[in-house]
Amino acid sequence: MSNIIEISSTLAVAESEIELQAIRAQGSGGQNVNKVSSAIHLRFDIHNSSLPDPIKHKLLNCNDSRVNSDGVMIIKAQQFRTQEQNREDAIARLVEWIKENTKVQKKRRPTRVSRAVKARRKDAKQTNSQRKQQRQKVRW
Repeated sequence: MSNIIEISSTLAVAESEIELQAIRAQGSGGQNVNKVSSAIHLRFDIHNSSLPDPIKHKLLNCNDSRVNSDGVMIIKAQQFRTQEQNREDAIARLVEWIKENTKVQKKRRPTRVSRAVKARRKDAKQTNSQRKQQRQKVRW
């Protein structure tokens, strides 16, 4: 039985749909970094996942460089020293990315300018106009 990763109350992904691969981390770190594969490459195939089709469509259409042309999301986690922490970090980042890109946007209700605001704007314009007229040269 595979573990289930819960994304929201109505959305979940089986852990078997996520491919995790241990790799060597980049950057400085002395001798340890050359011997230990502590970084994690997470690969999540959006096309072959158990997610509903509308959500797959949203995820595939988002403009993210981590999603390749085959519809595979690739996350590289190498922030921590241990493989287990990097594994948890990669899964957490995947869950956060799915949540962020499947949010339903509220429909925008256009607002109207109130009568009081229109009156204040008109008064300000008249005041400004009078001030500028007083700066002009006097004509006979």
